[in-house]
Amino acid sequence: MINKFELPPPKLLGIIGIATITFLITSIIRHLLFQSNALDLGWFDQAIYLIGREENPIVSFQDVHILGDHAAFILYPIALFYKLYPSVYWLFLIQAIALSLGAWPTWLLAKQAGLKPDQCLAIAVAYLLYPLIFNLNLFDFHPEVIALPTLLWAIYTERIKNLWGFILTILIILSCKAVLSLTVAMMGFWLIIWEKRKAQGFIALVLGIAWFIITTKIIIPHFSAGGVAAVGRYSFLGNSVPEIAQNLILKPGILLSHIFTLENLGYLFLLIIPVIWGLSPQHLTPLIPALPALLLNLLTDYSPQKDLTHQYSLTILPFLLLAVITSLAKNKSWIKSPKVIIIWSLIAFLALGKYGYFFGRYWENWDNLTAMHESIHLVKTQDSLLTSPTIAPHLSQRVKVKLAIKDAEPIDPQNFTYILLNERHPGWENSEETVKNLVDQLKNNPDFKNIYQRDDVWLFQKSTITSDK
Repeated sequence: MINKFELPPPKLLGIIGIATITFLITSIIRHLLFQSNALDLGWFDQAIYLIGREENPIVSFQDVHILGDHAAFILYPIALFYKLYPSVYWLFLIQAIALSLGAWPTWLLAKQAGLKPDQCLAIAVAYLLYPLIFNLNLFDFHPEVIALPTLLWAIYTERIKNLWGFILTILIILSCKAVLSLTVAMMGFWLIIWEKRKAQGFIALVLGIAWFIITTKIIIPHFSAGGVAAVGRYSFLGNSVPEIAQNLILKPGILLSHIFTLENLGYLFLLIIPVIWGLSPQHLTPLIPALPALLLNLLTDYSPQKDLTHQYSLTILPFLLLAVITSLAKNKSWIKSPKVIIIWSLIAFLALGKYGYFFGRYWENWDNLTAMHESIHLVKTQDSLLTSPTIAPHLSQRVKVKLAIKDAEPIDPQNFTYILLNERHPGWENSEETVKNLVDQLKNNPDFKNIYQRDDVWLFQKSTITSDK
């Protein structure tokens, strides 16, 4: 009988430590190369910074309260770190730890299922090598990364009959993003019907449904005039959450026509191929809680929801791993050798991991990288700022920061104390003309002085500063 929450063996602890350091360093390097973005790193950095200062967390890029985005209440305890010292690097650290620590409950689930020690270790390594983990770490920051290991802990606490631990994990998951309530509710349904765990299943089902209703009907509409942000991606099904839910049932033809596409087939291939060696047709019921996220990704035409780079497949992975563990425990997996499992996982990572970005696209700003670093250090106050999407995450800790992009036109420079523009690399391709016009306008504007110019990087400051913090 195992200790319910025993630590992983030293070898796995070392691997987790190496993974954490690797994730942290790579995300920092990407940020220092100005490859992070206002959406989403700057978005969350500004909101958490304002929460830490006990100010209204209005994300100025779109003038929306952070709770009107995805009702991510988890950002409030994260803001405690910003109270100690406000820094975007906290987010990189939290994300690196969350992603790497998922190997721990993965190992515990494998051990609880009765796998051999070397198989348990191999499954934990397969988790860390699953391409989504590394790729997601490089894609700015998203609070739902905390839900990834927590989902694994939820499954484990349920299996060892730790009721309060299970409830705690469910509450943490729900606090990360409103849409995760669908995963929690489906997990409850799965526990009741297939796992015969009625108490835990009922708790998850009720909490998931209740939180979905509360967030979509009360919290998000209260803080955002636009309602639930992602509804527009499913406009073919309706213009509101209830209408979409209704049409999913009443119009199966539309549903099927959007699911059975070549793009979706490719997406399913990407999801499954890293762990296909461990999936058995007889033991796929652990995938049932993943169906809401999978269905949302298959239905939309929004391509980032159909890859292993963005966060949208995050809640599918824990249940893929659980299906693999179940197949291994029943001796039904295609591959059982720990060495072969690790080799397969490594090949999948080498094929689908985005580590190659460090040898190519991440260096596209190299020709004026020094100028960008010098310029951001000349923004001395936390007054209003207009800048590019790639510079914004470096200066987002202020009440007002806007983006110099085509979508924001017309732009009035008089609304800002600082205007920092990269004419050579405007951030978004469709904004080249926007940035060029702003630079030309500011050169001849007596209200602004040019305090820095090098390699097409321009920093303008309003001649008379009146604090607008």
